[in-house]
Amino acid sequence: MRIAVAADSVDGVARRVVERLRDGGHEVITHGALSADERDDWAWASEAAARDVSEGRADQAVVCCWTGTGASIAANKVPGVRAALCVDAYSAGGARKWNDANVLALSLRLTSEVVLDEILDAWLAGRPSTDDADRANVSHLDEI
Repeated sequence: MRIAVAADSVDGVARRVVERLRDGGHEVITHGALSADERDDWAWASEAAARDVSEGRADQAVVCCWTGTGASIAANKVPGVRAALCVDAYSAGGARKWNDANVLALSLRLTSEVVLDEILDAWLAGRPSTDDADRANVSHLDEI
């Protein structure tokens, strides 16, 4: 899978996200502080990763900033993106299942390496629900 990764700094688990995804056999496209040629501010970096998803250059994305909040807000401004700020494996699995989220947002400050591994495992194993009510909710997002 092609996964875009953006971070506004290389603090915390920023580099570990890239390493873990590459170790899992994924093709990683880096943005922001993870790419020498790009602006590293959270809004710009997160937008770049989200546009990779919306424009088909990536299947999913992971966007990171100090709290994860700004990265998720920026990513969610891009049409077709459903970014979820996840703090644990349960929220990551639920975001994939019930929300068909295609962008994972993480806090560089609060996410430990152990929790990151659990979140990524749940996120990557997650599949969108086929339940009619769940699908209707996700479809409705395009109408809002």
